[in-house]
Amino acid sequence: MSDDAHYQATEDAHTGPIKNPKQLLLAVFFSFIAPILIIVGLVSYVTSANQPSGEVQGSGMSLYGVTAEERDRELADRLKKVGSIEIRDANRQLAAGEAVFKAQCVACHGAPGIPGAPHLDDAAAWGPRIGQGYATLLEHALKGKGAMPPQGGGDFEDVEIGRAVVYLANSGGAKFPVPDRPAAAGAPEAAASDAAAAAAPASAPAKQ
Repeated sequence: MSDDAHYQATEDAHTGPIKNPKQLLLAVFFSFIAPILIIVGLVSYVTSANQPSGEVQGSGMSLYGVTAEERDRELADRLKKVGSIEIRDANRQLAAGEAVFKAQCVACHGAPGIPGAPHLDDAAAWGPRIGQGYATLLEHALKGKGAMPPQGGGDFEDVEIGRAVVYLANSGGAKFPVPDRPAAAGAPEAAASDAAAAAAPASAPAKQ
């Protein structure tokens, strides 16, 4: 081996694989920057894995086409109270039996109606039911019976449902009186005494 070749081999052994600035930059990149990028990628992957599966990060739109606002609205609807309080005017005029019938009963009890239900003006169908009495018929209407669902608690007061029952039953031959609201509690005593006096028989005239 010549002296020049020996010198070149010795020089290469001492200087190492980096012989120019380009190689130095590549060495720095793969030694420091590449590991940092790998770590950032792993952190991003772990973060996305912990995100709820139905959401797309940063878009506000889920994979199922439901926005965050719609999801919040649906949750609010589910948290609403099941029951509600309806305040009615106790002094409003009661609906007539025919009006309640046309609004709530005609689909089943009108013509042609449904089979098995007693229809308006059907004396044969109403005969046995009239024998049960008004109170029983009203209970069946309010609470439901057979295929008929309960009619109480809807758009009409119980007494208005009772008026519809009377309207239907009377069309089949009954003679039920039309119900009204019960008298208010604490009525003046004078009115009660006047009613009692009107109901009492007239007293016999005094003997001369």
